[in-house]
Formats: sequence, C-alpha cells, structure tokens
Amino acid sequence: EAFIVKEKNPSLELKATMLNVNRGRNRKLMDSCKTLRDYAEYTARVREYAEKMPVGEAVERAITECIREGVLSEFLSTYRAEARKVSIYEYDEEKHMRQEREQNWEDGHAVGLAEAFKASIEICQDLGASREETAERICKKFSISKEEAEKNLEKYWK
Repeated sequence: EAFIVKEKNPSLELKATMLNVNRGRNRKLMDSCKTLRDYAEYTARVREYAEKMPVGEAVERAITECIREGVLSEFLSTYRAEARKVSIYEYDEEKHMRQEREQNWEDGHAVGLAEAFKASIEICQDLGASREETAERICKKFSISKEEAEKNLEKYWK
C-alpha cells in the first residue's frame, strides 16, 4: 500500500552510491567478492593492452592470460567468443565516450575563450584604447600572436 499512487505521473526517489570497481580500488569490496575482483583485473588488462595494440588483440591477450592465471577462467573459457565480442564493443563505447567528453571540453573551452576575447575587446574599447593598443593587450593577456589577436579583433571590434 505504501507504493500505491493515484497520481497520473507517479515517481520514486532513489539514492544511489557509486563505487569504483577498478583494479586497486575499494579493497574491502574486492576482497569480499572474487568475481568482481577478477572482472576488475580483466578489464584493467584490456585497457592496458589496448594502449599498445589493436583492441581485438588486446582483448584476446587479456582473455588468454586470465584463463591461464585463473582470473575469471571458468567464465572466459566457456563464453570466450561472447566475452570477446562484448569486451570489444564496451571498449569502443568507452573510447567513444572519452572522445566525446574531450571534444565537448574543447568546444566549451573554445566558446569560453571567444567570450573572454570579446569581453576584453569591449573593455578596451570602453576605456578608449585604440585597436593597436587593444591588440597588444590581448597578446599579453592571452599569450597569443599578433595574428591571432588580429583575427579576434576582426570578429569583435565595433
């Protein structure tokens, strides 16, 4: 009865605790669950090897080593092909998400920098600085070349 709601759009408030389950993290949790610890080890190896070789080879190497060393060996032996396929997909998705975050950061940084240039130029104009003086100040303030300063002056000088 506590969860019966007669509203059109019922909702549930949820509080979640995020735990870092990467190799070397949350030692108490990892010590209490071998499967989780093994999975963390396996994924850490895939990431490590993928920095040095193609993802498919990295996954295959991690699977082979883990089976040999008793890390998720029963599961990986039984479901090797499926584990390989899923691992490659997950790694590619993780890489894609990381690239998206980096691109979004770069885009945000570019927007912020453009706003800073615009504001600096407007302040110089409000103070009565000439275009040449403004270019010099922008060069110093943002550590950019005269050419870059001129490009920004072209965009924002009124």
